[in-house]
Amino acid sequence: MLLKGARSYGDRPALSMVGGRAVSYWELYVRALAVVAALRGHGVRYGDRVALLSENRPEWGIAYFAITSMGAVAVPIMTEFPAAQIQNIVAHSECRAMIASNRLHAKLLPLTAALPLIRAEDILGLPETNSELPALEEDDLAAIIYTSGTTGQSKGVELTHRNIVFNAWATRSILRIERRDCALSVLTLAHTYECTIGFIAPILQGARIVYLDRPPSASALLPALKSVRPTIMLTVPLIIEKIYRSKVLPELEKISLYKVPGIRRILILMAGMKLKRTFGGRLRFFGVGGAGLAPDVERFLRQARFPYAIGYGLTETAPLVAGASAAHSHLRSTGPALRGVRVRIAEPKPDTGEGEIQVRGPNVMRGYHLDPTRTADVFTHDGWFRTGDLGAIDRQGRIYVRGRLKTMILGASGENIYPEEIEAVINTSPYVDESLVYADGAGVAALVQLKPDVLAQMVSVVQDGMTNAQHTAGELLERIKDEVNLQLAHWCRVGRFHLQTEPFEKTPSQKIKRFLYPKRAV
Repeated sequence: MLLKGARSYGDRPALSMVGGRAVSYWELYVRALAVVAALRGHGVRYGDRVALLSENRPEWGIAYFAITSMGAVAVPIMTEFPAAQIQNIVAHSECRAMIASNRLHAKLLPLTAALPLIRAEDILGLPETNSELPALEEDDLAAIIYTSGTTGQSKGVELTHRNIVFNAWATRSILRIERRDCALSVLTLAHTYECTIGFIAPILQGARIVYLDRPPSASALLPALKSVRPTIMLTVPLIIEKIYRSKVLPELEKISLYKVPGIRRILILMAGMKLKRTFGGRLRFFGVGGAGLAPDVERFLRQARFPYAIGYGLTETAPLVAGASAAHSHLRSTGPALRGVRVRIAEPKPDTGEGEIQVRGPNVMRGYHLDPTRTADVFTHDGWFRTGDLGAIDRQGRIYVRGRLKTMILGASGENIYPEEIEAVINTSPYVDESLVYADGAGVAALVQLKPDVLAQMVSVVQDGMTNAQHTAGELLERIKDEVNLQLAHWCRVGRFHLQTEPFEKTPSQKIKRFLYPKRAV
């Protein structure tokens, strides 16, 4: 792929920072060979693991291609991980060398005496060489991805060259990327979602990728969108949900005619046009993955004719399992399985058709690194990968994901209660930032984080500190609870709301780490 990209796309721009000089496809190849030579100079050989810890930047992609093209194994590490976790990953994966940026290499300090380190900032200045690349097999290990999931201890997911390249190429059944396309990358490259779909797939097809040099806050994202005018973007739900609830919806609700159904449709279409202009005016694919998109936000995007598309996948499936193009998206569905990927529902319930989603195909991981017990646990006796997700498939083959098996709550009369669906309702409240629903032994309860401005207003009206503010918040939570329960079936109504005073801890795909809660309830 690296060599063919250089031959096919040559001087076309491949990677750049916003406002920075682009690295061409030919330079990507030449610079990767230089990194190969540097790694070999440090004793790295075929099959050795190399840690990659850096912010999104062209040098990240160069390093990734260098490691994998020489037959070594990339170990991309999330920049948000604490130093102790990063050091454990480097040790567990038995890395022989490290590539890290200046800002992040301090997290590796205890290891630098034992392992050679290449600075990411030095990559573009390494001397050019004519390093020979070995012949690789499709089932050779390419990367080990350490997840920080919502259910506990990280696992090292082993992905082969076949897993990654098959998955990147299979996305063409959803979106055919062209040379003229430009992708603005705002998600961390160390996550499989961004790496395979936002990096490998565009490079495979000759597009340009531009990286944001800071977290995608409004102040950083809006100027970048105006400058880059991307045609493709990948995001997690949290980003578009916050844009809708903090910017779009308040503006719509200021208009008195918004309550009139016929006028509302026109106003939503106009809001959609404005939103597309905000994203640069050229956007043709806005991919949403990593977690479930809130129903009210999806309904708006659909009615506004915004080119959104929802995908479903896991790190263990490299990652994409199912998806649909923006033109063929279906409300609340992730779309059908990718071409070449098989999906089944295990032991579906007769009344709902719901059961565990299981997957088989060239995108499914080899296993968990040095963990045969966990690997055996996630595969069925006939070789299907058990996702741990609950879902159903309709007659058109579209997949509907309901939630995680481990988070599902069994109601008093045997009903299935899905916390994610209740959270989506709670989060539509104008006072709520985020929420987490769980079983507390006496029914269904929720931790609710109020918006900062809501809490600030409460503090400003009390005289003796936060204790009274929490009392006022408790009254507000009761009101929100009553409004939410009116929208829920009787068997899944929430009995107790508790104030969550600190932001929820998140995974890199911005899902709440459920295993940490509800022990921090107020």
